[in-house]
Amino acid sequence: MKFFQVPVYFFFFLLHCTLIQAQPTEKDNLHFDHLATRWDEAMPLGNGMLGALIWEKNNHLRLSLDRADLWDERKALDLSKFNFAWVVQQVHAQQYDTVQQLGDAPYDQIVYPTKLPAAAIEFDMTTWGKVISNTLDITTALNTIQFESGLIFHCYIHASRQQGYFSFEHIPGDKKFVDLLIPQLVIPAYQSAKNIPVNDNSHAGEGLQRLGYAAGTVTTTENSILYHQPTYANHYYEVRIEWKKMAAGNIIGTWTISQDHPTQLSPINNSVEPTYWDEHLLWWKNYWAQSAIHLPDSLLQKQYYLELYKLGCVARAGAPAITLQAIWTADNGSLPPWKGDFHNDLNTQLSYWPAYTSNHLSEAATFTDWLWKTMPENKTFTKNYFGVDGLNVPGVETLHGYPMGGWIQYSLSPTTTAWCAQYFYWQWQYSQDTTFLHDRAYPYLHAVAVYLEQITFLRNGKRYLPLSSSPEYNDNNLDAWFTDWTNYDLSLVKFLFSAITDVCNRMQLSNEAKHWSDISRQLPDYAINETGLSVAPGQDLEESHRHMSPYMSIYPLALLDINKPEDKPVIENSMRHLETLGTRNWCGYSFPWMACLYARAYDGEKAVKQLQIFASAFCSPNSFHLNGDQSGGHYSSLTYRPFTLEGNFAFAQGVQELLLQSRDGYIEVFPALPAGWTDVAFENLRAAGAFLISAKKIHGVVKSIQVQATANTTCTLKLPFTDFAFAGSQKKYTVHDGLLSFSLLKNEQVEIMNLQPSLKN
Repeated sequence: MKFFQVPVYFFFFLLHCTLIQAQPTEKDNLHFDHLATRWDEAMPLGNGMLGALIWEKNNHLRLSLDRADLWDERKALDLSKFNFAWVVQQVHAQQYDTVQQLGDAPYDQIVYPTKLPAAAIEFDMTTWGKVISNTLDITTALNTIQFESGLIFHCYIHASRQQGYFSFEHIPGDKKFVDLLIPQLVIPAYQSAKNIPVNDNSHAGEGLQRLGYAAGTVTTTENSILYHQPTYANHYYEVRIEWKKMAAGNIIGTWTISQDHPTQLSPINNSVEPTYWDEHLLWWKNYWAQSAIHLPDSLLQKQYYLELYKLGCVARAGAPAITLQAIWTADNGSLPPWKGDFHNDLNTQLSYWPAYTSNHLSEAATFTDWLWKTMPENKTFTKNYFGVDGLNVPGVETLHGYPMGGWIQYSLSPTTTAWCAQYFYWQWQYSQDTTFLHDRAYPYLHAVAVYLEQITFLRNGKRYLPLSSSPEYNDNNLDAWFTDWTNYDLSLVKFLFSAITDVCNRMQLSNEAKHWSDISRQLPDYAINETGLSVAPGQDLEESHRHMSPYMSIYPLALLDINKPEDKPVIENSMRHLETLGTRNWCGYSFPWMACLYARAYDGEKAVKQLQIFASAFCSPNSFHLNGDQSGGHYSSLTYRPFTLEGNFAFAQGVQELLLQSRDGYIEVFPALPAGWTDVAFENLRAAGAFLISAKKIHGVVKSIQVQATANTTCTLKLPFTDFAFAGSQKKYTVHDGLLSFSLLKNEQVEIMNLQPSLKN
């Protein structure tokens, strides 16, 4: 099988990639001289729908298998028993126990709905010898393990086919040795009443046997295993493994998982398989060719490329949106932390932050595709719970959009959909795709605006929500509800009405644009005092808190701008107040979010510090974000280790915010670099307005900026130099208040050269 003749084929491929794009490099790979002995430190593989974690358990090589749409969607929350109007009444009556019993208790007391693990493949390593090398090449998504006996194991999940592959090469001739290479299927402990979840400090849920599933069936042949597992109602899933001994003596295996239909595998043979490997390579080659960065900080650069690798593994057309763990559900005999669900009060949103600037719009679209697909169910929820037309999204929901409950201030928040709507707006802003604008962005934002107009009410000429909250501030207590706006809710609603107004103007719907603009002007001002942005009027942020929700207007909504005199003191006071409170109650994701806030305030030194803390103290060796402080509590009092992905992807965006920012109608290059970063570059980062930007900073001076338009449009740049010229062209331009503006046709590219004296020679 040509694919597994890696040494020659692979290194020629790597050389070719290096000539095209300098990043990532071999230094950015994961490389160990051992196998992980925990699932959350394993080598991760994935293609959006299928996932695998490669690690060691009880002297067995273990492949923990997963599929993104494996869900138990039995409903625990009964919204026929209560609605938002009733919650408002209970809060005003100071009677909240009944609300908690109906809205929150089902999430904690009933094991479903939940994401499900699939199964595992194991191989007995008794005769293999110690591990010499265990490498995950992120450029090709290939895991290679070499053993002392000479045995080499390869594993990958095909980038575009729903199939995983493994192989063994350099197999000693001993039959007993060969027999141990036959895969064993390990099924989840759905029927084991004795199964006790491992206390691995990962915030794991209850044991799988609580789901009450009937026993699955395992059918084996000489070269295959089929596992059929009934789940609930008439649903089921299947895992199929097949393997074959090749003429050269190698063993090649393949596997897949299906949901509610029989499994199908492409056959293993010498003529077809290399073509599949070529397809796989091509997908990853194209993925990595989208953009590149070059940082002087090796820790941040490696972590950045590991985050983009994970993005490529979990975001794929046709797959669901990114859940808490996506395709790497916990393999510890338990239900995953927080049921592995869709948390829309932060987790899904942060997971898509880096996709736009890194020029991965197709990966970004997996979020809007899923939101669009679940919109009918979300509209039903909106009507039933809030009693109005339009669209809101549950803060915690299942694969098909059913609300799951939990702390209902956030799981049934009245403003969740405004944050989700930002991704339709961003998808339009960064692509300038007019078809998407008309067919997706406008209908979605319009439905949200209709809902928000109806759910709010006028009082003394100002518009208010019946109840407001700020994610996990005061947790699940009665005083987590506010009768005035929180800055979290207010900033989201301000953003939504601003976005729908802009979209309507772009579509020349002037009357509707005026209507939404008028609604927007009815919103009150932010709650601001000497601490900057407070939680709500009369309520400062009084202690360290993991959510940066009071500061949404700074980032990610960018409604406040450090360049505006009226906003500057608000932002600076907010940063100082957060510094005073410290980080003791922060989770891992808090640090990269704070890095984004610092970057928007042009404080690159402090932004980089936050990113360095995250990468060094809040990630496992395989780069997974573990929420708690793995340095032993040096930075945070939270030292547990539940794996969730949003912190990883927020980190990647924190890096990108140092290099390129899309601001209010203009683009800024190298806006927040630390003083010591004298040599930095990036290629083809994407800016709002559908521009691909490349720039170089050499010996502390920005040498040039390249701009390529992906649509007919006008580019406005805040230049980091004053004396410039367009290389090789006589481009017409204007300069006003330090902003350079010029028009470009689709696919047109220009380079702007720095002509300062230090660069003329």
